[in-house]
Amino acid sequence: MGATQTANSSSFESVWAALQENAQGMKELKESQKETDRIVKENAKQIGKLGNRFGEMVEYMVVPNLREKFREFSLDFPQTNSGTVVSDYDNNIFLEIDVFLQNGDKAMLVEVKTKLITEDVKEHVKRLEKMRTYADLHGDKRTFLGAVAGVVVTPNVKKYALGQGFYVIEPSGETFYITPPNGKPKEW
Repeated sequence: MGATQTANSSSFESVWAALQENAQGMKELKESQKETDRIVKENAKQIGKLGNRFGEMVEYMVVPNLREKFREFSLDFPQTNSGTVVSDYDNNIFLEIDVFLQNGDKAMLVEVKTKLITEDVKEHVKRLEKMRTYADLHGDKRTFLGAVAGVVVTPNVKKYALGQGFYVIEPSGETFYITPPNGKPKEW
């Protein structure tokens, strides 16, 4: 074998070795990325659960005294339910109600959030529209009212919710207070 062939062979072997090393590094990087993706997904899931827990805490803080607070607005709701689900497969109506206050003539749907945002208020309007449709389909003639509750409620979101005809429930020290909607509460 000549000197040129030996040099070319040696050069080829070193390039081949470098390519194999690079391929191994890419494989390890790909595996590492999969693990990173798994960790990110798991963290997002845990953060979501934590957010839900905060929402549950808010519900547990608000619900026990909610009936008494609404009596201050001449609204008496002897029946209170948390986590009410409506699933009407025949009419494709599905909704979940955080807190559902009821009497013979009226019902109040309360949406509870840790941080209330405008989108939550918009979704609650849709929820009440669905509830009205569901009630009409089933001969329920009650009037439906809405309220939103949040540990954090910015002034703009509060103004928007009140303008939509909702009661706004916010913490105040060891209890909470309710701001009535602008003008008459909206009825569905």
